[in-house]
Amino acid sequence: MRAPGAGWVSVASLVLLWLLGLPWTWSAAAALGVYVGGGGWRFLRIVCKTARRDLFGLSVLIRVRLELRRHRRACHTVPRIFQAVAQRQPERPALVDAASGACWTFAQLDAYSNAVANLFRQLGFVPGDVVAIFLEGRPEFVGLWLGLAKAGVEAALLNVNLRREPLAFCLGTSGAKALVFGGELAAAVAEVSAQLGKSLLKFCSGDVAPEGVLPDTQLLEPLLREASTAPLAQPPGKGMDDRLFYIYTSGTTGLPKAAIIVHSRFYRMAAFSHHAYSMRAADVLYDCLPLYHSAGNIIGVGQCLLYGLTVVLRKKFSASRFWDDCVQYDCTVVQYIGEICRYLLRQPVREAEARHRVRLAVGNGLRPAIWEEFAQRFGVRQIGEFYGATECNCSIANMDGKVGSCGFNSRILPHVYPIRLVKVNEDTMELLRDAQGLCIPCQAGERGPHWSPRELGPPPPARPAQPERSLLPRGAWPPRGPDQPAGPTAAIRWLHQRERHQQEDHPQRLPEGRQRLPLRCADPRDWCGDGGPPSHFPPLPSAR
Repeated sequence: MRAPGAGWVSVASLVLLWLLGLPWTWSAAAALGVYVGGGGWRFLRIVCKTARRDLFGLSVLIRVRLELRRHRRACHTVPRIFQAVAQRQPERPALVDAASGACWTFAQLDAYSNAVANLFRQLGFVPGDVVAIFLEGRPEFVGLWLGLAKAGVEAALLNVNLRREPLAFCLGTSGAKALVFGGELAAAVAEVSAQLGKSLLKFCSGDVAPEGVLPDTQLLEPLLREASTAPLAQPPGKGMDDRLFYIYTSGTTGLPKAAIIVHSRFYRMAAFSHHAYSMRAADVLYDCLPLYHSAGNIIGVGQCLLYGLTVVLRKKFSASRFWDDCVQYDCTVVQYIGEICRYLLRQPVREAEARHRVRLAVGNGLRPAIWEEFAQRFGVRQIGEFYGATECNCSIANMDGKVGSCGFNSRILPHVYPIRLVKVNEDTMELLRDAQGLCIPCQAGERGPHWSPRELGPPPPARPAQPERSLLPRGAWPPRGPDQPAGPTAAIRWLHQRERHQQEDHPQRLPEGRQRLPLRCADPRDWCGDGGPPSHFPPLPSAR
């Protein structure tokens, strides 16, 4: 008998015994015995094991929703929330550029973003216009999109690795009326300048030689020095459900596509990470991830803008400088993605590993095989692993530090956050459906093999087709269009195959609703953080 059925039987027996005149204590004890004997002990076991985790997750979810509701009622936006934070602590460091050592206080970031807002308002930009930002990760990047948001202008955040056709495509599809690019990317802009049209305004930010400035480009810094640093006299009538900026996908299944980020989405992602992993106001966060993606710009920088944390930026991940930076800037929280943790483990032991104060690492892609080794060697007490995507409408998170887990589905409160893992045919990538045409959910702890393209190297031995899992909201019906994955790059194909072999050779079953999801395809430059994986990949493990 399943637990729900046992529950109904126990309730019926409770009522019957009460009607027969037995005391409530006897009736309750008898009903409990019926429930446990009818199979309810399984559910009670799950409750005992997961109640603390699930109730904490519920409290985080409720807290974020109440905060968001309050901001909606007050007609707040991300820039308005930041302005309140800046007024409370104007002299505290907001953003630090690890490459140059430049430190921006909250007052300076507020003033810079106000200058950006006033400048583009003077240039005739109105709420709803789009400005593309093509800039490496540094404080100016944040000040630019924040200032544009103060004027109601939407920023299109372009991947700095784009060149030629993909770059021109992203600029064209964004509908941008202006482009702000860094001097270090002037050559890339020059390559597509003829395709951009004469109506597109171009602004160059950063150090650039006079001969390196394109003929139709204006230098941004002199214009900002002349602009007012006071808040806009008439701020735009924006709300939490209006667009903030666009983040582009990595383009592994075609040309990059824009994902719309509204103010409320930015707030939910940053706030959920903040509360789920118990970040503190005094924390200093080390962010070496690209700012044109959500992990670095929302989960990382969002802690600065919404909660007043200091964020240390490094435009490219450096395994040799990682712990030295953490020691130098007294960081207590670090971000990682993909293979960053593995690269850190491959570094020789350094003195800085024992001197840092990092207590929390937040990110996704930490492999179970190196999870404990990473935590023990570097003394990181808490790992905040999560799974999600910018273009996805749901995500999951590991809130209790369970090794190897990237999140969970509640077994006792399944309707509070209704998402499910559904089965997918490994070879065709088609959703598996039952006789009624509905998706088939995975069972608790069920393992599905990772999708592994076989174009790289010799294929593994033939195995029966097995289901894989895909994260979908309950009731979702994904379209079956012709846009099927064309296959990732060589680096990601190698990662996929290595992960497949690890899963086949060392199967793991995670208990009580914990989830372990397949490796998500990504641009190798983003996955590894600094221009991609090494040029040489070790051979795959031999298939048994």
